[in-house]
Parts: sequence; C-alpha cells; structure tokens
Amino acid sequence: MNDLFRIAGKFRPADTIADVRPYGAGNINRTFLVVCGAPETERFILQRINSHVFPRPDLVMKNIRVFTAHAARRLEAEPLSANRRWVVPEIVPTLRGEDAFFDEEGACWRALSFVGHAVAHDILKTPEHAREIGTALGIFHALVSDLPCADLSDTLEGFHVTPRYLDQFDKALATGRRMDFAGFSHAVRFVETRREFAGVLEKARAGGRLSLRPIHGDPKVNNIMLDETSGRAVSMIDLDTVKPGLVQYDIGDCLRSGCNPLGEETEDWELVRFDTAMAREILRGYLGEARRFLTDDDVAFIADSARLIAFELGLRFLTDHIHGDIYFKATYPGHNLHRALVQFRLCESVEEQLGEIAEIVRSCA
Repeated sequence: MNDLFRIAGKFRPADTIADVRPYGAGNINRTFLVVCGAPETERFILQRINSHVFPRPDLVMKNIRVFTAHAARRLEAEPLSANRRWVVPEIVPTLRGEDAFFDEEGACWRALSFVGHAVAHDILKTPEHAREIGTALGIFHALVSDLPCADLSDTLEGFHVTPRYLDQFDKALATGRRMDFAGFSHAVRFVETRREFAGVLEKARAGGRLSLRPIHGDPKVNNIMLDETSGRAVSMIDLDTVKPGLVQYDIGDCLRSGCNPLGEETEDWELVRFDTAMAREILRGYLGEARRFLTDDDVAFIADSARLIAFELGLRFLTDHIHGDIYFKATYPGHNLHRALVQFRLCESVEEQLGEIAEIVRSCA
C-alpha cells in the first residue's frame, strides 16, 4: 500500500494523498481511487496498464488525448441538451507534466479524472437504465463520428476480429492442455458448429458494406456512468481501447453486456438468456443519437453483432482457459471456462430470438 501512495505522489504532491483504495472490477488493468486532501479536495483514478495487453502504453495515452480533445471541441461547438450533463474523462498529468509514470519495473501508471456524483452498475436495473446505456453509446459515437481514423493508433491489432480469435483457439486446442474440466467438450462443440459465422462482420467490411470508425472498444454496462440523482448517463469511462474499428463491435458488446440479466459471473450458465425487452430500450437510446450518421448497412448488421460478440468473448475466455488464465484474471480453476459457457449460452439465446431482435432493430431505426 505504501508503494501505491508513492506512485500516487507522482501525480499530486505526496503530502496531499489521503487514501488509495481498489476501485472497480476490471479484468485487465489494476485500478485504484486516489483521494486527495483532508477534508477531501480531489479524486482521481490511478491505473497500472497491463503491458501484456497494451504493449505500447504511449499509443494508448495518445489515443485518449486525441479523443478527449476532439470530444471537447465537439461539445463546445454543439452542446448537448440543457438537461444533459456529459463528462469526458481527462488525463491527469504527472507533476513533471508527462502523461504517465514508469516505475522501477517498467510498469506504466497513468491517472484520469474522476467522474463525480455518478455511479455504474454491473447489470441493467430498469428499462430506463437500459435506454440511458444506449443513449450514452450513441452520444460517444456521435462525438467521434467526424474524427478521422487516421488520427488514432491501432493499439490492439486484431481486437474484435473474430476469425483471428478462432485461429488462436485452434492453436491452443492443439496443445491438449486443460481439457479435463466439466463443460469443456460442450464448449468446444459450440465453437465447431459456428465457424462459418465467425467472419460475418469482417466479410462485410471486406465487401465494402461496413467501414472503420472510431470506437470505444469496451462499452459494457459498468463503463457507463449514471448521474446519482437523475439516473441519466453522464460519461463513458475506461478509454484504453479507443481505436479504429467497426461500430458493430461496440453495439454488439453493449447488447451482450446489457441484455444478460444474470450477469457475466452467474453460476447458473444454463439459465442465461438474452433479454429482448432490454435490447429494445438500449437500441431506442442508441439509434436516437446515432441513426443520423449510420448507414443502412451499419444498422442491418446490428442483430448479427449481438450474436457475434457474445460468441467471440466466449471464444476468448475458452482460449485463455486452455492457456492457463494468462489474459483474464481468474479466481478459481476453470473460471474462464465457466465464463465461456455463460457467453456461449447467451449467444445461443440470441440465435433463438434472432428474428425478433432484427424486428426490434427495424422498429427503432
């Protein structure tokens, strides 16, 4: 803990640091809330960037700076409605004026401003909550709809390119490791019967139907902050994965994250279902903000994206299980296999309701 206080002191004078405590439940970076002053004068988020996931933290920080500057200009030129508070997290520089601090082990630590008077939830609470989640993603995409992809670095090459994850799975499976777990054979069969579908978005992109745009990259429900009084969305946080991509990655991941009432860590994976009522509200909110700049093809692939991203995340969990849980933090043996089974059941539930989901998309567009 003393080391955390020392690192926090690289961003604010050490004698002003009152507390450093774990914050959030992310699977990738180590995240802490830093409280300054007594009485309190400031809070900020301190994170150690996972160098195995982000080998170029300098480019991660560059993308965040490009995004925040562009979003600020857009908000100044085109303010949101008077009753909509919107906060763009900002980089908190070190006392030396740098974007990040590298410790003696070479680990990268960075700080971002804290979104105050706001909360986040792991699962959707109400239809109104769902609509606000969709609205937030729509606002985010609208703010960067005119940001050239050339201005952003691809910090995670191959991220959300599902055929690549399929190749990685095949190589892992060939090792024959960690196969003696309950549910493993079921998970492998699930993948084998959906190989052709894995390329649905990449084929559409190669055929010119979909184009790269700036994306958030991780728009799960708990990365969207809600005003603690009004319940309205006020910010999207966790900006490490801002990069060029397909908006369908974001939309699909938002639906995947938001429309599983049992949550990603449920013990009862067989009971997982995709909630179409929540999907309707998310899409109402999202398309209410984003439809004006989306093409008809963008909209046409939304239903497939919900199915694909659930499949893809399950595939990544399953691959990491075989590798020995080196990417996603696991708290018990077989944790990532269980996570994979949850996502595969969610994907299956989307498949069972695909016609209804497509109709919801049409009605909201």
